[in-house]
Amino acid sequence: MAVAQTGPIARQRTEPRAQRPVFRLFPVTVVRVRRLGPSFVRITLADECLRGFGNGGDDQRIKIVLPKPGRTLADFPDSPDWYQQWQQLPEETRPDLRTYTVRAFRPDEAELDVDFVLHGIEHGHSGPASGWAAHAQPGDRIGVIGPDADTGNCRSGCEWAPPARAKRLVLAGDETAVPAVAAIVESLPADSRGVVCLEVPERDDRQEWAAPAGVEVRWFARCGATPHGKLLEEGVAEALLELPALSTEPEVEPDDLGEDDIVWEIPERSSGSVYGWLAGEASVIKRLRRLLVNEHGFPKQAVAFMGYWREGRS
Repeated sequence: MAVAQTGPIARQRTEPRAQRPVFRLFPVTVVRVRRLGPSFVRITLADECLRGFGNGGDDQRIKIVLPKPGRTLADFPDSPDWYQQWQQLPEETRPDLRTYTVRAFRPDEAELDVDFVLHGIEHGHSGPASGWAAHAQPGDRIGVIGPDADTGNCRSGCEWAPPARAKRLVLAGDETAVPAVAAIVESLPADSRGVVCLEVPERDDRQEWAAPAGVEVRWFARCGATPHGKLLEEGVAEALLELPALSTEPEVEPDDLGEDDIVWEIPERSSGSVYGWLAGEASVIKRLRRLLVNEHGFPKQAVAFMGYWREGRS
């Protein structure tokens, strides 16, 4: 399903190529809402302008633009320097921005699926995006900031890039990483081998994906009693013990990340036989990275790790 393209996007699409930003605003409409489990809801967004969306990879990041209650997308700056202008808007009119991952993109239908985690809904302290997603209805209008296909730089916002000769893949994350991991797993070549470890709030949050036969997906549910990240760390440690020892990799430099270091590092070049992809709460991801590098011999340049959020911070 597709809906009419709006005026601001039509104007932007007629600008000279050199003036278009790599990322731009796509005004979209909610067309379907599907609950996936206790903690997840899938929202399908559509608009003719999405035919110009440049989905560049399996873990494509986007920003969701949520107007303040009673406001519209007209509050969002329609300009190549939209971010700077957005920062300068008054708090009462400035739309909320939150980062998400594309779960699926269907260019022929001009549709985009985004899976939202319903953080804190039951306790009444959810963030703007979770609160919006919990009550979203077909017809709601929001914005998506994503790559413009015409700029030719659609890999921006994508981190999954294993070397061609990687024989063992290790992916791990909490519920915030589930949509990205799902898209990655479903795109893997049939001969891929590896293990995927995911920690989610509830048992019924487990999802079924079309994974290659050689890729095992393991789920760990906190069920309200276990500290965040504990089950994930234990699960990854156990999975790594089951993998063959790294006997052909070069000697690696140990992980020396400090507690205050930025938790976001993407290997520029990786050509080995192993590859790790870690995403979720920052402190947990740091410990997982040390586990892979210091205790199991993964080269630093073979581990992409991303702190999507940090405990105790918005």
